[in-house]
Amino acid sequence: MRTILIAAVTAVAFAFSPVYADEAKPFATAKTVDLLTLLKPPPANDSAQTKAELAEVLTLQVTRTPEMEAQAQADVVEDVWRFADVMGPKFKQEALPAFSSFFDRVVATEGAVVDPAKDVWKRPRPHQYSPLVKPAVKLSNSGAYPSGHTTVGTLMGIVLSNMVPEKRAEIMARAWAYGENRIIGGIHFRADIEGGRIAGSVIAYNLMSQPEFQAEYAVAKAELRKALGL
Repeated sequence: MRTILIAAVTAVAFAFSPVYADEAKPFATAKTVDLLTLLKPPPANDSAQTKAELAEVLTLQVTRTPEMEAQAQADVVEDVWRFADVMGPKFKQEALPAFSSFFDRVVATEGAVVDPAKDVWKRPRPHQYSPLVKPAVKLSNSGAYPSGHTTVGTLMGIVLSNMVPEKRAEIMARAWAYGENRIIGGIHFRADIEGGRIAGSVIAYNLMSQPEFQAEYAVAKAELRKALGL
């Protein structure tokens, strides 16, 4: 009976996964994970903390290397394939259709949860706060806090490291670098990154208790581990 049930869940997951290829359905929204009640508000624009965070951005602006800029620019892309450098050569999208569709939904979840909080707090980006800031990455004028890129990088890192605990240290180090690159790129302040890491962790914890998430997670994990030879 258990085998039949698992097979049925797997079949359903495979049957529906292509639907999310173009417009993925989030696993959670701001109604299920309310960051306004989970995070403290961002620092005030005229606070000593914001001024210190601006100084960090400006310091990085004159000390970052071309290699650091290139990495920050590459990490503008929000998808799990940014972890390929630590996952190895078998980590390829074309070989992992169910895994890919699953993480499309994980990425969509970040926007559904984070964007409403950004709209309420409306923290300015560094380049909006000071004309001295010259970002090395594509400009964004959405609220800065919490960082969506950092949130999704942390979220993806936690979920991916749960699938492949053998590489947990490398995966989470890469997730942390994904957030740091938003400061290096001059598009976020330090508090935005810290808020994003908390948000990503909270979302991951919430998702792991959801039956729908668990069903697709199991299929994606099995496909990934098989592809990696684990």
